Amino acid sequence: MPEYLVISAVAGESRYVPVGVPVVVTGVGKTAAAVAVSRALAGRDTAGLVVLNVGTTGALRDGLAGLYFPSTVINHDVNGDALRAIGLDPRDELPVDGGDGTVLASGDVFVTDPVVRARLAERAHLVDMEAYAVVYACREHGVPVRVIKHVSDTADESALDWPGQVDASAKVLGEWLTDYLR
Repeated sequence: MPEYLVISAVAGESRYVPVGVPVVVTGVGKTAAAVAVSRALAGRDTAGLVVLNVGTTGALRDGLAGLYFPSTVINHDVNGDALRAIGLDPRDELPVDGGDGTVLASGDVFVTDPVVRARLAERAHLVDMEAYAVVYACREHGVPVRVIKHVSDTADESALDWPGQVDASAKVLGEWLTDYLR
């Protein structure tokens, strides 16, 4: 039977995690997430551990709503093509087991600009600020990870109302976790 560790960016996203399930709140952005996840995994026995990264996400394409389980996370803040052109591997795209086929772009940009949204929508369905770093850190530690995201906004000016949407997303995520962990 696996042991679970829930990772979220802010406490509000994990407000409804079932009692007794450990939670790590990373803070916002890829750097904070990578450091927090690495700290949580370093020096502990990770045999049988599965990380569940839960949180909100912006929809980059019209019509997307509800829960998603991304199969791929991309780092949209790095110019992967340029790095590949000079012979480096940017590892800017990572697979995630147990996904539903969606692609999640992670970056340190809180997306509200329609031009940025349109550019990202060419490569991804969803956007957040931490999942890529969580997946990267878990892979480095050899720990399986699943990404579970709930659409809170449409990655445009509506994203500015994100604080008012977090609780509704957290309830859905908490319900999913309760069912999943049974």
